[in-house]
Amino acid sequence: MKIAILPGDGIGPEIIAQAAKVLEALRREGLPLELEYAPIGGAGYDASGDPLPDATLKLAQQSDAVLLGAVGGYQYDALPRLLRPEQGLLRIRKGLNLFANLRPAMLYPELANASPLRPEVVSGLDIMILRELTGDIYFGQPRGIRTLDNGERQGFDTMVYSESEISRVAHVGFQIAIKRAGENRMGKVCSVDKANVLDTSMLWREIVTAVAKEYPTVELSHMYVDNAAMQLVRAPKQFDVILTGNIFGDILSDEASMLTGSIGMLPSASLDANNKGLYEPCHGSAPDIAGKNIANPLATILSLAMMMRYTFAHVNIAQRIESAVRKALQQGLRTADIAEAGMEKISTDAMGDAVVATLLN
Repeated sequence: MKIAILPGDGIGPEIIAQAAKVLEALRREGLPLELEYAPIGGAGYDASGDPLPDATLKLAQQSDAVLLGAVGGYQYDALPRLLRPEQGLLRIRKGLNLFANLRPAMLYPELANASPLRPEVVSGLDIMILRELTGDIYFGQPRGIRTLDNGERQGFDTMVYSESEISRVAHVGFQIAIKRAGENRMGKVCSVDKANVLDTSMLWREIVTAVAKEYPTVELSHMYVDNAAMQLVRAPKQFDVILTGNIFGDILSDEASMLTGSIGMLPSASLDANNKGLYEPCHGSAPDIAGKNIANPLATILSLAMMMRYTFAHVNIAQRIESAVRKALQQGLRTADIAEAGMEKISTDAMGDAVVATLLN
C-alpha cells in the first residue's frame, strides 16, 4: 500500500502531519503502508520552478493512492497562470485521469449548532456530491485573453463535454446511489445542469437520462443549477447523490460545506476508472492561519477514511477512522472553526492526537 503524500502550501503541512499520525498508528498495528513525500503547488514551484514537478507526478503515478494537503498562497498570485499553485492541482488530476470527484457533506449531530441553518433543517444531513473533474470549462479549448479589433481586451473560455465523459461519471453516480441505498431501497440521483441555456448541459441531461435506464433501482431527477443552489439552503435533506459537471460541482460542494458547520469537516476523493484516488480536504490552503496551529485537520483525516474505503477496500479501517473522529467530537473537542461560544478551542496538533488516541482505544 504505497501512498504519495503531498503536503502542499499554507496549512497543508500542518493538517497532513495529523493524518500522518493516523497512518503511522495503523502501520504500527501491522498495516503494510509505504509513505513517500513530495512537493506540489507553491512548494513545487519553490523547489523546481513548477507547481507539479516531474518527480511528484511520477511518484503519484507509481503510488496506489495520493494524499494531498492544499495548494496556494498570496506570494504566488503574481506568477503567470501556468505557474500558479492551482495549476499543479489541475494537472495532477488530469495526469492521473481522476474524473470522478466525491464530496460527501454529512452533519455530525455534535455540530448541529455550528451550521448557519436551523438544526431541524440540517439534522441528519448526508449528501454525496459527485463532480466530474477533468472536463468542462476548466479544461476546454480554446481559452485565453485576446484583443479585439476595436482594441478592447476580451477573456474567453470554452465549456465542453463529450458523450463518453458524461457517461462514465454518470455510471459512477448511479453505482454510488445503489451502495448508499443498500438492499430493498431505491437509490436517488439528482443530476444538476443548466439545460435551459447551455447546449453542453442539454447533452449532459440526454446522456445521464440514457444511462439511468441501466439502473432501474435508482430514481433520477434533474434540476437547474441555480435552483439546486437555492434548494441546498432551503431543504438540503431532499438530496442523496448530486451528479454534476466540473464548474457546477465546484460551486455546489463549497456551498454544501457550510451546511455542515465548517468546510474543515469535509473530505473528498478523486478517482480514476480503477478506484485509484487522490484524497484531500475540500478546503484551501488558508494562508491567513498557516503556521498558527489552529487549522481543523478532521477533513484530511476523514479523507484517509475515504482512501481506505474506495482505493484499498478496507471498509473496517475506514469505519474505525470515522468513529475516532466522532468520538473526539463527542468528547467536546473543537478546533476554532467548529467551536461554539464558550467552548474551549484546541490546536491542530491536539485534535490529531485526540483522534489517534480514540482510534487506538
